Amino acid sequence: MKKDTLRALYKLFFVVLGTFILAVSVEFFIIPFNILSGGVAGIAVALGPIFHFDTTLFANVLIVSLFIIGALFLGKEFFVNTAVSSLLYPVFTTLLMGVVPKLNIDATLASFYGGLLGGIGIALVIKTGASTGGMDIPPLILHKLTGIKISSLVMLIDGITVLLGFLAYDLSHVLIGLVSVFSSTVAISKVLTMNGSSAKSVQIISDAWPEIIKEIDKQLERGATILDATGSYSGKERKVILCVVSENQYTQLIELIHDLDENAFIITTDATDMHGEGFQYRFRI
Repeated sequence: MKKDTLRALYKLFFVVLGTFILAVSVEFFIIPFNILSGGVAGIAVALGPIFHFDTTLFANVLIVSLFIIGALFLGKEFFVNTAVSSLLYPVFTTLLMGVVPKLNIDATLASFYGGLLGGIGIALVIKTGASTGGMDIPPLILHKLTGIKISSLVMLIDGITVLLGFLAYDLSHVLIGLVSVFSSTVAISKVLTMNGSSAKSVQIISDAWPEIIKEIDKQLERGATILDATGSYSGKERKVILCVVSENQYTQLIELIHDLDENAFIITTDATDMHGEGFQYRFRI
């Protein structure tokens, strides 16, 4: 079997798995407990008591409708990357409707685990380069028409979803729904960086840069990159050392820098997804 075919099957598997996990989170937690989460399920829960429709059916109609609208406005690439998940989602939720057990837990736990599972499902799909569609589509369309930042539009859409909850529910339902939004956000972030190594990216500005590089290689067995820079005030040419080290090496790195130059200027940022020599590789087909 060709490598391209294996890669396509690998991606398809995770799109299907992620979509199924998302459907489980909606049918087992979000809809039964009326959780005002983000996405189409949150819209369905918010409007269900007002218009008296079946929430699962409405969510399915909404996600297919949004997919069609997105395909019309966002083009062929969107259609290809979103088709499988958007079409499988209503199939999975419909199949799960008849087998959902009644969970004996409170709404806060349901909100937390519903968001957690939903975030995992969404992240698995995103990690393949595809999309689950749904309520991601309105911000993408508005961004294309207006040029407004997508992050701002997502916040606006989520805000409208929460406000819709006030039409049929009280403040406690809205606050419980925010638990789902939070746990989903955390799950997406963790899954998207799960196969990478957690480390520190360090930039060092020092006149003792040759000695620092030598000790980084000797003590930490790490490489470094030398960048040319110019001081904005002095106009002096400087060397900047860029080095990525594992978290358990970070303290040792700082100590060896200070031993060689107490006045060294150090900038540290978290690095969560490195691939290459010296760090963990992500599985690829």
